[in-house]
Amino acid sequence: MTNPMTPTLLPLSAIDATALPRDRSARDPEALDALQRSILTEGLRQPIEVFRLADPEPPIAYALISGLRRLTVFRTLAEIFPARFAEIPARICQPASIPAALAAMVSENEVRAAITPWEKASLILTCVADGHFETPDAAITGLFPYLSSQNRSRLRHFVEVVHHLDGRFTTPEALTTRQMERLSVALRAGLIELIEATLAAHARESLATQWQALTPVLAEALREDDPHAPAVPGRPRRVLRLRQGLTIRRELSRDGWVLRFSGPEARKGGLLDDVMDMVERQFQPRG
Repeated sequence: MTNPMTPTLLPLSAIDATALPRDRSARDPEALDALQRSILTEGLRQPIEVFRLADPEPPIAYALISGLRRLTVFRTLAEIFPARFAEIPARICQPASIPAALAAMVSENEVRAAITPWEKASLILTCVADGHFETPDAAITGLFPYLSSQNRSRLRHFVEVVHHLDGRFTTPEALTTRQMERLSVALRAGLIELIEATLAAHARESLATQWQALTPVLAEALREDDPHAPAVPGRPRRVLRLRQGLTIRRELSRDGWVLRFSGPEARKGGLLDDVMDMVERQFQPRG
């Protein structure tokens, strides 16, 4: 890939920021505000990187490789100071292929700030869906060629987490590596239905609240089962959904197990009285 040292001023309208799947978004308002203040006072320190489109559709002639936040800030400032920020310094590169451009984007962003585990896994799935790589393994090799075999295996597990749980967390890009590892263990333990039911009950709440609700679910996945316990078909039952709109989830606690009732039927006052009566009849010795 050629990478001329001298940047070129390009019109903002000539650059397509969506031509490549992005490994991170420009949504962090604090980071954007800080970058905007820096650009206003000191100018742009590092040009963005673009490549020429093979089939341009005027006015767009270039695709963004790296510098999404810088481009986003310039577009915001151009609305206030159009004469000063209508153009942005850019290095025009010519990647050997789209996968090569994607790898360059990942490499440049990793140098600036580590991409979160969720963002990496999401990018892999997007690249496969868009046809840039045939499989997640091929995407991992192409985008992250210097990962050790252990870290590649870990990233494969993270891809499964994003595949199953995309759209269920409020701010998934904020999940740590440790949290992603615990989720992958829980998925491999067959707890996907329980995780989905738990997150559905906290769909609009913060990531911290969602994670707190998941803690007992993940504790079950990480505990050691009794190797001598007899296998029972269909057991353990972790989620029970009834036609009346009642969902019952079991959760591991410090002292034993908790049954959590949710749904419209759970809000009726007599439900738990009925449950207590049935438990009493089942376990209370007659005499």
